[in-house]
Amino acid sequence: MKITGVQTLTSWAGLRNWVLVKVETDTELFGWGEATLEGYEDSVVACVERLATRLVGQDPLAVEHIWQQLYRHSFWRGGPVHNSALAGLDQALWDLRGKAWGVPVYKLLGGLVRQSVRLYTHVGIYQPERMVEDAQRDVADGYTAMKTGAWAGDTLLPEPERTAIFAERIGLLRQSVGPAVDIMVDDHGRGRPASALRLMRALEPFKLLFFEEAVQPDDLEGLALLRAAGPQVDLAAGERLFSKWDFRPVLEKRLVDVIQPDLCHAGGISEVKKIAALAEAYYVLVAPHNPQGPVSTAACAHLGLAIPNFLILEYVRQEPYRDQALRESWVVDKGHLEVPDRPGLGVDLDEEALRASPMRKHSGPVDCYAADGSVRDV
Repeated sequence: MKITGVQTLTSWAGLRNWVLVKVETDTELFGWGEATLEGYEDSVVACVERLATRLVGQDPLAVEHIWQQLYRHSFWRGGPVHNSALAGLDQALWDLRGKAWGVPVYKLLGGLVRQSVRLYTHVGIYQPERMVEDAQRDVADGYTAMKTGAWAGDTLLPEPERTAIFAERIGLLRQSVGPAVDIMVDDHGRGRPASALRLMRALEPFKLLFFEEAVQPDDLEGLALLRAAGPQVDLAAGERLFSKWDFRPVLEKRLVDVIQPDLCHAGGISEVKKIAALAEAYYVLVAPHNPQGPVSTAACAHLGLAIPNFLILEYVRQEPYRDQALRESWVVDKGHLEVPDRPGLGVDLDEEALRASPMRKHSGPVDCYAADGSVRDV
């Protein structure tokens, strides 16, 4: 079997554009991957097409060899665009590998260590006025964990007022869902160590599962200061780290309790499997960042079934786009994703439906400023 070509497909899905990658062969077999990167879709598509020129004629089952080639033979390597393109191709090759051998990808990764994958949803992300309504809907549907936060508009407020309003919202959410539902908070790295610590202490009464991106991803010294201050909540980070080399200092310095590699940005299944193994050596849990589409979700779920330190998986419902994209929807039961026992990643995409919702120009949350007009982190 040889690779004969690579196709890309972009599709609007309500919150973001999905960038999908299809690796074709000289047989009836093909593989799907996802390389979604909000705001940089055109750049990722161009990078996929550039990398694809190296794949034609190669054995698609040589996944590790191809990964090394695509990463190490790019002199200007790494970063979100290159590693997202690589991630999409890598996922597609794992999908092909499973189909070629007639087994689900998780069996190729070592087999089951759990029976299903626990999910958490988004409630009021970017829109706090929707938080309680979203939460009550998700609890009624059986979900047992949810995340909120990332409110860019709050940067207009003085810190004491922002902290008070933030705590009021999380208190309202806790009151709404009760003590048995896990709540996570994402602050998109908007804090400094001191301000992040004050915010986390204000949220302590609400018993968070974890607090995400307390500081910017390049501020490891700030994260170390925050860690040393001893906040009474697990720290999570990693969606903007793109390789095992990026994660190494975070793990070696024991700066977080939970890492959040994104299988669409951090080199795909091959690389995140290695990142998870590094984390296991430090007793750090893995909660993959996954606000993307059905192929990303499938890749994360197969990895989650096969690694011992998996915690929970991000899941954006994105109705009706997710169901429309899949010829056969995956079952979510009591907040857990059931992975079908089908060869490869187990996703059968409806290309016609995806093309019926063409890509839109969209850059995600922007316009994050302080009250004086100065720029703040989104």
